[in-house]
Amino acid sequence: MADEFSGKIESKGLNPGLIVLLVIGGLLVTFLVGNFILYTYAQKNLPPRKKKPVSKKKLKKEKLKKGVQVPGE
Repeated sequence: MADEFSGKIESKGLNPGLIVLLVIGGLLVTFLVGNFILYTYAQKNLPPRKKKPVSKKKLKKEKLKKGVQVPGE
């Protein structure tokens, strides 16, 4: 019985599931590598982001919350 099946098994190419996995994996790796390259480029070439100036009202509120005496009052 084993002799009957030994010659009839032929590989028909790659498994379709394997092809789908390879395509999705390749796209994922490409996406991650592209993001890493863009991130490193931005870190080197773009200027750092400017922080928004804090208003004097907010500074006074924060100091009052901390219990620090606000000068000028």
